Amino acid sequence: MSTLTEPGPMIRAAGCAVWRHTEAGGLETAVVHRPKYDDWSLPKGKPEAGEHLLQTARREVAEETGLAVVLGRRSVRTRYEVHLPDGRPAAKEVDYWTGQWAGGSFAANDEVDELRWLPPAEAADLCSHAHDRAVLDDLARTDVPLMPTLVLVRHGRAGSRSEWEGPDDLRPLDAKGLRQAQRMAEVLPVLAPTAVLSARRTRCEETVAPLAERLGLDVQPLPELGEEEFAADPEAGVSVLEKLLQPRTTPGVTVVCSQGGAIPAALMALGVRYEGIRMHPPAAKGSVWVLGGEPGSLSADYYRDVDPVLT
Repeated sequence: MSTLTEPGPMIRAAGCAVWRHTEAGGLETAVVHRPKYDDWSLPKGKPEAGEHLLQTARREVAEETGLAVVLGRRSVRTRYEVHLPDGRPAAKEVDYWTGQWAGGSFAANDEVDELRWLPPAEAADLCSHAHDRAVLDDLARTDVPLMPTLVLVRHGRAGSRSEWEGPDDLRPLDAKGLRQAQRMAEVLPVLAPTAVLSARRTRCEETVAPLAERLGLDVQPLPELGEEEFAADPEAGVSVLEKLLQPRTTPGVTVVCSQGGAIPAALMALGVRYEGIRMHPPAAKGSVWVLGGEPGSLSADYYRDVDPVLT
């Protein structure tokens, strides 16, 4: 039996700093008024069953504002205390992403009765909470881009090499690997992929095939990002990735599936460093790196997996 002095469970949520360019080339962001709380805030909400927080962030923006967004780089994680309906305190943790406006218009609803597009500084002045102002401070950064252009995926689990009797290049995904591939097909569309490329390995091609099918795209070969090919000519592999990192005039990413022997080395060559005790950036099977910017000044977000949030 719980008491009012016992904290409640952690509450997870996700949201976006939604932005667009003005006709003059400036930046403005969307802030919303919530009549239930009579405050000005940023669109956010709790995950539904089966969602990754990336999916939650996009859905909540659509539900609260009517706006469609393409998710960009990971922003800040805010944490603050709320009170549950039974009066107990609980910590609330909200993960934010940048989100580029991609269409739609606002219509007042039960959750949000007003939306304003404002420059980030004016939006921060209007916001009622310090944790929202921290997100808008991050939105105004100029040292990293708002939007990524490259998603680097390591293939899903493919079982034991010693138990596979055929050529290793043809080793397929196992049951878990196929589930990982399906999850990527469900989650990665929030980043608006426009092309899907893969090293010439069956397990790599199978990892991104469901995503390509969902998007109506072909899986294009990218031999330079195979493990052996990259080891033989790393400059060629890095050169391809640098081209894919070039800025875009419209939002979207290129998805590339590669192997564990190539991804960490490629990331280090691009200037990615991982905080902690690891010498090399991690690349677990079924993991995703979302990259944007120029080598040496990249935004680099690592997702160990894209599994649903456990609440």
